[in-house]
Amino acid sequence: MTNIVGRVREALRADQRVDPDVLIARLEAVQRFLRAVDGQVPDAQLVAGHTVVERAGDRLALSGRHTVVALAGATGSGKSSLFNALARMDLSPVGVRRPTTGVAHACVWGPLDGAVRLLDWVGVLPRHRFVRESPLDGDDESTLHGLVLLDLPDFDSVQQHHRLEVDRLLGLVDLVVWVVDPQKYADRVIHTSYLREFHRHKDVTVVVLNQADRLHPTELPTVLDDLRRLLDADGLGGVPLLPTVATDPAGLAGLRAELERTVAERQAALRRLSGDVDAVVADLEPLVGPEPPRTRPGDASAQELTRALAGAAGVPTVAQAVEGAYRHRAVSSTGWPLVRSWRKLRPDPLRRLHLPGRDPEAPAESLISATSVPDPTAAQRSSLHLAIRAVADRSSTDLPAPWPAAVTAAARSRLTDLPGALDHAVAATDLGMDRRPAWWRVVGGIQWLVTLAALGGLLWLLLGYALRFLGLPPLEHPRLGEVPWPTVLLLGGLLAGLLVAVLTRPVVGWAARRARRRAEQRLLTSVGSVGEKHVLDPVWAVLARYGTAREALREAERR
Repeated sequence: MTNIVGRVREALRADQRVDPDVLIARLEAVQRFLRAVDGQVPDAQLVAGHTVVERAGDRLALSGRHTVVALAGATGSGKSSLFNALARMDLSPVGVRRPTTGVAHACVWGPLDGAVRLLDWVGVLPRHRFVRESPLDGDDESTLHGLVLLDLPDFDSVQQHHRLEVDRLLGLVDLVVWVVDPQKYADRVIHTSYLREFHRHKDVTVVVLNQADRLHPTELPTVLDDLRRLLDADGLGGVPLLPTVATDPAGLAGLRAELERTVAERQAALRRLSGDVDAVVADLEPLVGPEPPRTRPGDASAQELTRALAGAAGVPTVAQAVEGAYRHRAVSSTGWPLVRSWRKLRPDPLRRLHLPGRDPEAPAESLISATSVPDPTAAQRSSLHLAIRAVADRSSTDLPAPWPAAVTAAARSRLTDLPGALDHAVAATDLGMDRRPAWWRVVGGIQWLVTLAALGGLLWLLLGYALRFLGLPPLEHPRLGEVPWPTVLLLGGLLAGLLVAVLTRPVVGWAARRARRRAEQRLLTSVGSVGEKHVLDPVWAVLARYGTAREALREAERR
């Protein structure tokens, strides 16, 4: 029956071979995840991930021909005796005092090539290293060549630094053999603090019930069944469970066969690292959730943000100034020439805001100067903050912590740059006031013609009065019906100018409102670009990093 179980276990492990290339790809995926979340996730949540990536890189760079196996157990479990029995040499001190084993001891089977650097990395002092190689052995130990066996300090030692050393070494070794004894195999400490923590490393965990000779042959199956039940509860179902007797070579046959199989496979280090990646991925899994948005934040949020930015930038004020400037310039161009100079004495509304609107008469450098648009009111600033918060909230819907906070921080990251950026955007926007419409010239030309006609009629009449005053023969004025032409020209010119002005006024009003809408649309586009650059782009960058992290973590999962 034992042979059948062993063959089944061997077959299962053969099916679970770890491909080094796949493992490296998973580690690279974890590294991409860590880069993606750097600065977005608290460092304390990433320590384990960085540790595994660094540790795996170091272990893969060291000897692949050696397998590091640790004997771990409590004081009195007999792990040092087991260590000496497997080595067939007295290498580690054995006793009943607490603590017996204060430092790790190592025994290497086979050549030391590669093992020295490996032991340096593990941290076993040179004076505690031993070589299990003797001409007297012949080929007896050849099946264990490549084994590096460690005897760890007692994990329940009263010395805290012993426990810390155990924890450090357990994170470095390739396979752990947990040594328990019939008296303390159900001890809560070993199960809750250690065995349960290794549930993701079942492939590199072995449990031995040492000192099995202390049990009556009829009691051994009962104790093993109870220990198996506890291991199943710890999440270690299926791990090898072997009875051992350190004082009897036959009592080590099962454990030695397990070690020989592990050394021959040369998979323990890869399985251990694969289990480490599994543990890290499981710990990092809560940091990612649903897929990130595939497009920019929704139109509703973007439009709300643009409206809030427009209010803060004074777009309504500027648009109103454009309408006023259009009326001012249109009337100045189409009104009576005699009153145009007086009209030009009134300030242009755009000039009042330092917004030339690309007026040809305005200096080019004024396009990049600060405007005189009024500062936003408290209500406008509050509306802007609410709009930015709405963009962040809508963009981070359903994302797990801490991503919503990261998205909100990104949305507000350039808040202090917004006033200057908005002012510059408004100043640099082409408001569509750089050209005078052709109909202004036509109407202006008509006004000049009727004004010249009225002026000509007036001069003609004045000339007639002057001749009469000087006693000269009066002029004979041609007539249009009963009305002299000079009078026709004078009155007709005045009435025509007034009529053109009256007819032009509603056209000017319609065109001014149209110019306002055009300028408002252009200003909205400009401030929308500011919102895109200063709010949406940082938000999208965080979401892109979240997507990269999510994809990387999916690639890091066991395949």
